Amino acid sequence: MLSRERTAAFLDQSWVRNGIIGVILFNAVLLGMETSGTIMAVAGPLIIALDTLCLSIFVLELALKFHAQRGQFWRSGWNVFDFLIVGISLMPGAQTFSVLRALRILRLLRVVSVSPNLRRVVEGFIKALPGMGSVFLLMGMLFYIGAVMATKLFSGSFPEWFGDLGNSAYSLFQIMTLESWSMGIVRPVMEVYPYAWAFFVPFIMVTTFAVVNLLVGLIVNSMQDAHAAESNQATSDYRDEVLKRLASIEARLAAEKEKETTPAE
Repeated sequence: MLSRERTAAFLDQSWVRNGIIGVILFNAVLLGMETSGTIMAVAGPLIIALDTLCLSIFVLELALKFHAQRGQFWRSGWNVFDFLIVGISLMPGAQTFSVLRALRILRLLRVVSVSPNLRRVVEGFIKALPGMGSVFLLMGMLFYIGAVMATKLFSGSFPEWFGDLGNSAYSLFQIMTLESWSMGIVRPVMEVYPYAWAFFVPFIMVTTFAVVNLLVGLIVNSMQDAHAAESNQATSDYRDEVLKRLASIEARLAAEKEKETTPAE
């Protein structure tokens, strides 16, 4: 049986990581093929066998990680993420219930935990969540204010769009996304309320062009911070390694010098 160090070194090899990514992508293609009745009628047993083989590879990888890391395994959020994703496929009834079968496609998300670049993107997004929470709160307040105003102003003539707070909020969300906002909603409203533009235009300016771009800016800034932190950590690790090697060389030179200066008996 491989030692923990040799197992960890094996898992850290680039061809192993790339191989796992290849298996994940191949498994995603298989799960997509399972949605086709025609393909399953022709090669159903083969696809199911290959899917089982891919799942076995994922289980073996997790077992090797657990052997290499032991208690440290559960301290990594990505390891827990992988364990949950694979565990869903191992649940009893995963091949029977449609909901559990559909959740198997979540295995594709394991690419995130394997690829350092994708991990950096997700970590940057997660670090942006606290700031995004404040922006979402601001947007929620704006939507609530806008929904109340739109219901009061336009519910009499357009109850299907602004009949209550729910309909108004959904219509305003459609307007914020700029999906059929002008010809679909605003212009028909302006035929009855000519000055309705004075409500909708400022709403679009504030939500679509200000608040949404503020969210994008927060995410980009967090990703840049995560990349800078990773670069600084790599630089620090390299510096520590160089200092350690220099200390080893100095100790070796000192030992040789002492040996030369010591008189032979």
